[in-house]
Amino acid sequence: MSSTDPKALFPEAIAARVSSLAIAKSRAIAIVDAAGLGEGEREALEADIREVLEKRDDVTEVRVAMMAERTARKLIAVGSGKGGVGKSTLTANLAIALARRGRKVGLVDADIYGPSQPVILGNQGQKPVAREEKLEPVPSRYGVPVLSMGHLVEPGRAIAWRGPMAGGALTQLVDAHWGDTELLLVDLPPGTGDVQLTMLQKFKPAGAVLVSTPQDLALIDAARAGQLFDQAGVPVIGLVENMAGYACPHCGEVSDPFGKGGVEEAAGRLELPFLGRIPLDLAIREGGDSGTPPAATDDPLAQPFHDIAAKLDAWIGAKS
Repeated sequence: MSSTDPKALFPEAIAARVSSLAIAKSRAIAIVDAAGLGEGEREALEADIREVLEKRDDVTEVRVAMMAERTARKLIAVGSGKGGVGKSTLTANLAIALARRGRKVGLVDADIYGPSQPVILGNQGQKPVAREEKLEPVPSRYGVPVLSMGHLVEPGRAIAWRGPMAGGALTQLVDAHWGDTELLLVDLPPGTGDVQLTMLQKFKPAGAVLVSTPQDLALIDAARAGQLFDQAGVPVIGLVENMAGYACPHCGEVSDPFGKGGVEEAAGRLELPFLGRIPLDLAIREGGDSGTPPAATDDPLAQPFHDIAAKLDAWIGAKS
């Protein structure tokens, strides 16, 4: 097989990307440096190369190998010891807030049995496509691509899978075509089960955020989740107190139906950072149900999410 100078065939911009080109026995093989290019840019570059080569009389087959360094992608797990503490809402809003800070962030809805991110991010009913036996994330209008079992099964359909099947589903969601996404937030199911163990074994996160409501029982479960990450050598970035304080829409008086300050006290006791608190507000729930999370708006309710995202962003930057 003989080598051919790419500069003799391609425009300068394309030739600079073609590391080597060989044509022999009607077959052309181009090795292309695709480092730094997004998914769409790589596809366009490959199409341009194929178009030039396929026009040649001495070529009947074209093979293009796109070579690029794999994106150094960080996983941040968002977990809780029990369900019903607003973990998925927090994850979606943090992802949006980080995207608005310039991060290329994606979201994995790893709550296999109770996926909710398609509803929160407003892309319910959309289906991911498969390319080269891997899934393509589903885009959202907030610049955060997402993959969820909620995109793969019919809405409302119960998923009755044993642990290994749930672990395999997580692998499909994480090991997908995330392109130039640099950060994946993983919305974990509550507890410390098979999905968490699969993630720790196969996709060790760079860190974890724990979310809890202020009452004692939720804090006990959150501490148990923290122990799992600690045993796996995954640093806990900090704790978030959710549903902290309810302002009556009629009189404005603030009450604390779940208590107040328990998570911050627990963070101090465990010598872990306290990242902030999210109020108990009907508008947050309504925003999630309607696919318009507060972090994507200019509503004052967005500010707590942006404050927590800023601390998470600083932690990620310090670890880069």
